[in-house]
Amino acid sequence: QVQLVESGGGVVQAGGSLRLSCAASGRTASIYGMGWFRQAPGKGRDRVAAISWSGSSTTYADSVKGRFAISRDNTKNTLHLQMNSLKPEDTAVYYCAASRQLYGLGTGLERQYDYWGQGTQVTVSS
Repeated sequence: QVQLVESGGGVVQAGGSLRLSCAASGRTASIYGMGWFRQAPGKGRDRVAAISWSGSSTTYADSVKGRFAISRDNTKNTLHLQMNSLKPEDTAVYYCAASRQLYGLGTGLERQYDYWGQGTQVTVSS
């Protein structure tokens, strides 16, 4: 089993930055592709960024391209999401996800990810 714990959420003014982190523990050798999802109030959970097992490939939702950057450190079993130029519409609960199935980036479907963190709240005030 794998446990994922997010940190780094909080309240920030529009235009500000936050860095989310996700620490993985347990059977981390079974983790391949990873990603960050978010869920705003009353909406579904959508993937905002993903990174391949090696870290050489990344993909972003159009809404965050150029503002967010995903990275991972496999030696420390950590995943990060650097969020810059934050907007009120970025307000959501952010979830870290890990896959036993994906070496690459996948297509963004939740079912492609096997492990989930508990989520961390990000609130961007205008």
